[in-house]
Amino acid sequence: MLIIDAEDSVKFKQDSVGGSNPSVASSSLQQPPPTFEESVADHFFTSRSGDIISHDAHLNDDGEALYRFLLSQASTPPTVILRCQGSHNETHTRMVHSHHNGHSRMKTEQYTESITDFDFCIDVGQYIFGEPTHWSYADSTPAYRGRMYQEVGISEEKRKARKSERKAAKAWDTERTRRGFPPWIGSDYAWREDQSYATQANGVLRSSWTLRQWADDYCASRKYLKEFNYNKIAYGWNFEAIRVAAISTINSTHYRGDLSVQFETSQNVVSVRSHNRLSRALSNRWIKFLLFLTFIYPFIWLFKRFHSRGGGRWDVCGGAYALKRVEQTAKQFAPDVHAESPFRDVFETVDATAQGSSLANPPGRRTKVVGMREGEWFRQWEGTIRRAVQNRLQDRQPLTMPDDHPAHQTLALDGY
Repeated sequence: MLIIDAEDSVKFKQDSVGGSNPSVASSSLQQPPPTFEESVADHFFTSRSGDIISHDAHLNDDGEALYRFLLSQASTPPTVILRCQGSHNETHTRMVHSHHNGHSRMKTEQYTESITDFDFCIDVGQYIFGEPTHWSYADSTPAYRGRMYQEVGISEEKRKARKSERKAAKAWDTERTRRGFPPWIGSDYAWREDQSYATQANGVLRSSWTLRQWADDYCASRKYLKEFNYNKIAYGWNFEAIRVAAISTINSTHYRGDLSVQFETSQNVVSVRSHNRLSRALSNRWIKFLLFLTFIYPFIWLFKRFHSRGGGRWDVCGGAYALKRVEQTAKQFAPDVHAESPFRDVFETVDATAQGSSLANPPGRRTKVVGMREGEWFRQWEGTIRRAVQNRLQDRQPLTMPDDHPAHQTLALDGY
């Protein structure tokens, strides 16, 4: 967690991060922001999550400064890794000596300990490409819009989200994450096996407000413990399918221990919080822990939750980072040399009508896959995963290259 604390006025450097999909990004985000200089932080520290937290006064009062700050931070993609862990339990017997009334006794007892067989991770975030697409939840989607509970709507039309709405939104968010859909895709999206990542106009989630308007709304609030979160989400790959494939590969090594294969994301939140001592104290986990021990925190929570000037959360927007996406391109005829290529579907015309889609491609247009597909990635890493399990690899540093990848010196050999 990166804490940024600057007392002076904050200026930022130019960063033209914008939506790569004009049908998704708001019109105000399609133009690059004005020139600005990067802020200089007086104090910061990093925690395990790598999230960025700022208590700067200028960002809490100036919507334009907050907007530009978010754009500059959006240029850094989140960290995504695939972590594979295996362990087993072993039961041992030991001799225990005890003394009672001057007499020494010895007895045996059994105990169980967990043994780690392997623990390694693979850097998936390195395959993110392009600039992020700014997104925001639709007005009808439950989200934190300035209060300590989820709401739907904007401005004066906001109301508290019903329990059924929150439950449905949470279930879809979990499913969307598993499948790797973009965050603006709604539950009404007509998913198809052949084109699971295409963005359709009737499935895009967009708020009536732009990112700049949400920043202004946050800065206009006089709440004492307010917080604005910008969430970074990687999309494009079917993460659940990759996880299942990795489990199958590990099982093929005849490993029968306790297995865990999960995707982990870090450095994926940019959070701006109130500029006051109490807000800063709550950002310090040790001070927060002491507040729990002294039973002070429950009263702070009640103030934050129920007082009109207590707390407020803005958790309605973020940036989407593509690992793979489907784009439309001008129609062109591919040479025959690509007929047997594994990338041949990049050159094939997608007949939307034949595929049973309700939305046909415009005349003279075709779609292509941009970025590495998850099948190509898994083909590169499958052998590495298998050998890492067999060799009982334990490494805290993410693997960035398959172990069977040729060295640069080897590639320089004539005829290799």
